[in-house]
Amino acid sequence: MDEQVLDAHLGRAVTIDICSPCQLFWFDARESISLTPGATLTLFRLMGERVARAGVTHSDIARCPRCRTRLRRTSDMQRATRFEYWRCPHDHGRLTTFFDFLREKDFIRPLTPQQVAELRSHVQTVNCSNCGGAVDVSTGAACAHCGSPLSMLDLPQAERLIAQLQRAEARATGERLQGVAGGRAPIDPALPLALARARRDVEAAFSDHPHVSTWLRDAPGGDLLGASLIAMARWLTRDV
Repeated sequence: MDEQVLDAHLGRAVTIDICSPCQLFWFDARESISLTPGATLTLFRLMGERVARAGVTHSDIARCPRCRTRLRRTSDMQRATRFEYWRCPHDHGRLTTFFDFLREKDFIRPLTPQQVAELRSHVQTVNCSNCGGAVDVSTGAACAHCGSPLSMLDLPQAERLIAQLQRAEARATGERLQGVAGGRAPIDPALPLALARARRDVEAAFSDHPHVSTWLRDAPGGDLLGASLIAMARWLTRDV
């Protein structure tokens, strides 16, 4: 796994382990809930840059990297959203997929009936963002293999995260998001606009023209969540 150092609350730093081929994060105990908004945004960008087709992993037989005990599948709730992860029974940490991390942070939403109908007019199948299985859009709006509904990144929620981050940084530095304070790079004030453009890109994918198939080609295997993550990462890195 690759390591990524991120900011946590109370001025701390945490080191997250990332397996890009398997689309997995390893968080030591309580690291996931301690991430700052800026750190969460960094993980979004990394997911967009490293997104790959979801597939079957060996998570069910994975072992804790600290004590080598077999991890246990665990279900949890965040607000009204259910998500899963594999936890160490000795509380050393947990393994979670990109998909369930986004569920935990409440950044995934199912497609609306109107979006599903528009998608059907352009494509026949897409790949499930959770398990990688093929979803026949003509017969339903959920994966027949794992039951996950067709979902995408909630970009308006991402825009709200940017606004929250800017307010927090402005209070901390007493500046108007300019210069470097406390050893941190300044937050680009153009980020909300970039996220708004990414949201418009995604929304345009469901308008009545052939842009849908072009947008889906951005993601491996026609993965709706992957496509929206790539759209957000493109605008965050100004790579257009």
